[in-house]
Amino acid sequence: MSKSSTGLKFAIGAAMVSVLALAGAARAADMPKIGVDLTTLTSPFWTSYAKYLDEEAAAQGVELLAPINSEFDTAKQITGIQNLINIGANGIIFSPFESAAAGTILKAGEKAGVPVVAVDVAPSTGPVAVVVRADNLAYGRKACEYIGEHVKEGPVVQIMGDQASINGRDRGVGFRECLKQFPNLTLLEIPTKAWSGEDAAAGLDALLNSTPDLKAIYMHAGGVFLAPTLQTLKRKGMLKMAGEDGHIVIVSNDGIPQEFDAIRKGEIDATVSQPADLYAKYGIQYVKEAIEGKTFAPGPTDHDSTIVEVAPGVLEDQLAAPLVTKDNVDDKAFWGNQL
Repeated sequence: MSKSSTGLKFAIGAAMVSVLALAGAARAADMPKIGVDLTTLTSPFWTSYAKYLDEEAAAQGVELLAPINSEFDTAKQITGIQNLINIGANGIIFSPFESAAAGTILKAGEKAGVPVVAVDVAPSTGPVAVVVRADNLAYGRKACEYIGEHVKEGPVVQIMGDQASINGRDRGVGFRECLKQFPNLTLLEIPTKAWSGEDAAAGLDALLNSTPDLKAIYMHAGGVFLAPTLQTLKRKGMLKMAGEDGHIVIVSNDGIPQEFDAIRKGEIDATVSQPADLYAKYGIQYVKEAIEGKTFAPGPTDHDSTIVEVAPGVLEDQLAAPLVTKDNVDDKAFWGNQL
């Protein structure tokens, strides 16, 4: 082979590489840029959600800007999302810490022409493109119904999420209202600030001192309350496995692998599985469609859920959240078994 033909082939190859590189850069430039606020990275639920966001971004052809992590700090969340808008985000996905305070973020998005999708927690008012959420009143009801079926009488406690969040309020109301069907059960409540595991542990410790005959616990969020609850019970010699005398019936809420393991061991009895995978999938799908100019309306979806108007200007896609017990804990369909 002559030097001239070798040089020609090298030049052609280099040109092809350049063309492909330019094409790749053009595709990347055409991708919608999505800004995301991660609620916290101290909860296995939210770290799983972050993983699914990365997977869905690649699958749906969007670019995720470097996410922010506000750790339940509303002021930090507002500033961080404004920064994402300033650096060129075409759409925003976030979970409001305080449902009422979310209006500041929504107005910033509206002013910049950047659609906003809320995930897991609904803002009190719009304008929001859509909310991707499950029915949190049903979370509380499902937990109550399970406890009501397995506890005949005595005191039960719900370890509550932050009441500034509609999720904390809805789960509490759902549980509280349902418990009226079981007059032999006495309701106690442990409040927490910013879904604090430390608050949960301290409150449970004090309650067990005054109410050693506690029969059941409902945790509003296993991702932050599971470990401190089990540690507190164990330290006080009150962590009995399911089927043992003195077992306290425990129902959680999240669907994380740690809860599934606790169900298998008999440490807890059930959890309501929040769809972290679907929050990511439909959060990205909705914000991508909103960037393209699509609007949404109440009614059935193509993924076995229903969009409802929960407040003026607030549409919510209510996804399913099944109850997980020892009978179905190994079902591979649950995202908690897929990590």
